[in-house]
Amino acid sequence: MNRTFSLAAALVLVAASSGAQVATQLPAPPPATPIETGTQRSALHNFRAVVVADGLENPWSVAFIPGGEILITERAGRLRVVRNGALVPAPVEGLPRIRTGGQGGLLDVVTHPNFATNRLIYISYSKHSADTLTGTTSVIRGRYENGRLSNVQEIFEASLWSPGRGHHGSRLAFDKAGFLFITLGDRQVPSEGDLAAHPSQMLNTHHGKVIRLHDDGRVPTDNPFVAREGALPQTWTYGHRNVQGLAVHPVTGDVFITEHGPQGGDEVNVLQAGRNYGWPVIGFGVNYQTGSAIHAGTMRQGMEQPIHVWVPSIGTSGLMFYTGDKFPEWRGSLFAGGMAGQYLARLTVGGPANRTITESETMFRRQGRVREVKQGLDGFIYLTIDGQRGARTAVVRLEPVAR
Repeated sequence: MNRTFSLAAALVLVAASSGAQVATQLPAPPPATPIETGTQRSALHNFRAVVVADGLENPWSVAFIPGGEILITERAGRLRVVRNGALVPAPVEGLPRIRTGGQGGLLDVVTHPNFATNRLIYISYSKHSADTLTGTTSVIRGRYENGRLSNVQEIFEASLWSPGRGHHGSRLAFDKAGFLFITLGDRQVPSEGDLAAHPSQMLNTHHGKVIRLHDDGRVPTDNPFVAREGALPQTWTYGHRNVQGLAVHPVTGDVFITEHGPQGGDEVNVLQAGRNYGWPVIGFGVNYQTGSAIHAGTMRQGMEQPIHVWVPSIGTSGLMFYTGDKFPEWRGSLFAGGMAGQYLARLTVGGPANRTITESETMFRRQGRVREVKQGLDGFIYLTIDGQRGARTAVVRLEPVAR
């Protein structure tokens, strides 16, 4: 237990027993890791980090609105707006009830590819059951205009109901053809016993899947399991643990993901329709604390291999191909956030069909847990920094500095 909290609680009890008036204010949250504002170096570019918005509670994702506004999701259930360079005090209204706690809450936000004409944004969140005892992952869309959210409708509800509050997945991305991809975690179903019978390996549930839909939630007729009896038709790929990075290659259109391993074994994968990515039958990690084996091995026929693995884990979250003009030497690089690693990874993608990681480097080190990495409409790189134990954190912008 936190020592400061214990002392404060004890003082409250003593005061209460003496009949004194009791102040119930809890201790202030711990300070966040400071952001380094000076010049930071990397192999190809120097850069600095500029704070865009601060004092946020677990900022999870950002989306960029033509005209300059930035939308920020706070996991605690608030959709925030940065307007004219300042964080608007009041959150956007119109969201459904959010099931917060643990890893759940208000999660990803993206704009529709035709946002300029239809004003649609898409949001993933953890949703309560009717009796509030369980939750799942849901995706809504609504019209965002003049700081307001209207015409909100649910377009997808995952078959993932669980009392737990972890491994929601929840990343969203549109591919070059306009299909919406949604990542879904395994909801922390234990990886033990008959691993081939784990829900992530089963096609009749959404555990450990990546979903592909039309922009209104309809199932595409060419999804790989549409005609398979007993399979959920939304599924594009399966055998995942908890995918929290999702990006589309700007040239090939391939969908790249990063997913959490357990203790060790975070992965970069390239998705191919109908393929099995192995969790928990194969992998490169071990059980937490004990270090005991989970997997039957690292390879098995009929299961895909990652194109990159981190051991130890970096806590991958957020994924982006850079295509802007502010960092020309980084154009085409794949950037991955690291929460446990507390850094930003830059990966060079090349080789046959642009599906090989040929080089990697780390930057923005020890400045907090990098939850999200996105390119803004201005060509700069934006990061959300995830807080722990109540620490308030920031969204920052990376800007080039001349060498």
